[in-house]
Amino acid sequence: MTQPAPQTSPTEGTQELVFGILGLGYVGLPLAVEVGKVGIRTLGFDVNQGVVDGVNGGQSHIGDVPSGEVAALRDAGKLEATSDMSRLAECDAISICVPTPLGKTRDPDISYILRAGEAVARTLRPGQLVVLESTTYPGTTRDVLLPLFEARGLEVGRDFFLCFSPERVDPGNPTWQTRNTPKVIGGITPRCLEEGMKVYRRFIDTMVPVSSPEASELVKILENTFRAVNIGLVNETAQIADRLGVDVWEVIEAAATKPFGFMKFTPGPGLGGHCIPVDPHYLSWKMRTLDYRTRFIELASEVNAEMPHFVVGKVREALNQERKAVNGAKILVLGVAYKPDIDDVRESPAIEILKELELDGAEVVYHDPHVPSFEEEGRAWKGVELTDRILEESDAVLLVTDHAEFDLERIFDKARILVDSRNATGPIARARGEGFAQRWIVKGGSRGPIRRTG
Repeated sequence: MTQPAPQTSPTEGTQELVFGILGLGYVGLPLAVEVGKVGIRTLGFDVNQGVVDGVNGGQSHIGDVPSGEVAALRDAGKLEATSDMSRLAECDAISICVPTPLGKTRDPDISYILRAGEAVARTLRPGQLVVLESTTYPGTTRDVLLPLFEARGLEVGRDFFLCFSPERVDPGNPTWQTRNTPKVIGGITPRCLEEGMKVYRRFIDTMVPVSSPEASELVKILENTFRAVNIGLVNETAQIADRLGVDVWEVIEAAATKPFGFMKFTPGPGLGGHCIPVDPHYLSWKMRTLDYRTRFIELASEVNAEMPHFVVGKVREALNQERKAVNGAKILVLGVAYKPDIDDVRESPAIEILKELELDGAEVVYHDPHVPSFEEEGRAWKGVELTDRILEESDAVLLVTDHAEFDLERIFDKARILVDSRNATGPIARARGEGFAQRWIVKGGSRGPIRRTG
């Protein structure tokens, strides 16, 4: 039976498309800016009144989005923020970009998606397009959002259109940003996909259609699970190399010369950010409901979760070489953001490292040019200024995040003991003929370089 023609669509019967974005965070605000840049009037929704007031004042709270761009769109009348969810009725297309964290038991918390869906459902009208972009488990769009919307008495694919299109934001990436990153999309019906493609093509260079929301949801989780598993493999290799007395970074660089069959991943202090440490657990949870165990995902998660403890162990080892205890030692941690050159501390391994060093009795301070302060579980952390004095007086310096602003030569020269979890100072140590062969401990203080023998 042929489906009746839709009553209307987001691009018909209106002089100007209004694009709504629920959630003005790391995904929503960059998307709002791209939409506004092509001349589409954009209405951003957020429950944080401070975020709303900042955007309306022409200020950006996201490092990758310059305040000048926000201010220019505000002046042009192309961007407005509000906390009034009833105004969702004004929007022809709505993108849901809300957080999807894990609960304490590592199960998915889709409460933000539910609240966003309920807000959209209250004002849903014929012709609206709704696109979920928040990362979630396969089936969320169809099983969670669709029933909320159908309860309004509207028919999907005819009266309204529902799709899933996963965000692909990489904070701090100067090359791949919202507009030029290919965007996957899947619709509940073919007509939903058609309408979603029609709208998103206005501000995204390359659209990648797939057959269903479930396929689109799984694409996102596969992308990040691929990275999590391979990072887990190289982190385990790093621990193997440590026990063998081999420089793991030397091994990786040599392996990367193979022109086929190898993709370079590097070890580090652990995983951070919202995507890689979190997204694979959405798939694990979903598969547990289907009586299937995701063994690779769980093992990789276990290995990656051990890395902050492994790095703290290297600090202990370095201090032991100097006949010092961690208890009472003054330790300077450099970088608390989860990756270089951004201000995001979500799931950052640095937080676990700071906590473990403190539990060992160390006097711990940190410096991060992008994160002057942060709060974790009710505790406020405040960074210190990176002076020669603090570098020289610290019993150990631990480099966790290798920001471009760091003067690595200065850090290497001034630190008594330097533990480098990113191998950022490895080239300096090699050029000077110094350093531990495995490169985690690149400088051993007054007794000279730490070396392995035998």
